[in-house]
Amino acid sequence: MQGLGPHAVFVDANVWYSRTARDWIGMLYTTPDVPPFAVFWTEDVMAEFLHGLRKAHPTWPGARTTQIRDRLASTFEAGRVDRFTVDGTYRGPDPHDAHVHAAALACRADILLTFDATGFVWDDNTSPYEVMHPDDFFVLVDLSAPALVAEATRRMCAHWLARSGEADLPARLRAAGCPQFADRVRDHVFRQLDR
Repeated sequence: MQGLGPHAVFVDANVWYSRTARDWIGMLYTTPDVPPFAVFWTEDVMAEFLHGLRKAHPTWPGARTTQIRDRLASTFEAGRVDRFTVDGTYRGPDPHDAHVHAAALACRADILLTFDATGFVWDDNTSPYEVMHPDDFFVLVDLSAPALVAEATRRMCAHWLARSGEADLPARLRAAGCPQFADRVRDHVFRQLDR
């Protein structure tokens, strides 16, 4: 993630669906510093994400899903991708992922962030963007901007302590499928406690 300017990261619906991954993307993006990445999304991806939330939580009031959608849209407003064409260049196994590929191309994504990398890795191992699992992405952010991750960790701890009285960030990350980043966050927490 070093080099000129922030990396363009297109986020798939399955990443937004993970509360923990969603929270960390938002916290890293909004922590006072220049994030080493820009976040991109589409209304199609947002609809897919919200459909998954509704299926998992059929009794939630409408205001809850609306609030989640509006918070994401306002936080990452500059990254909304409106213009893209599904042009037949997607070569993955799931035709329902063609719109994700098209949008990633349209915003010139350096990284497509997804929990389902198999849908975007072609048989010849070529791709116009790097396909990354959130765990690998968060580790990459920590390697390139450890002070940013340390501050985001501090803010995330404060958030969860105020909200629920506990802040076991590593446990939440492991449960979300991000064990490598969980270890790094644990180290940040220990360093902050030693001060």
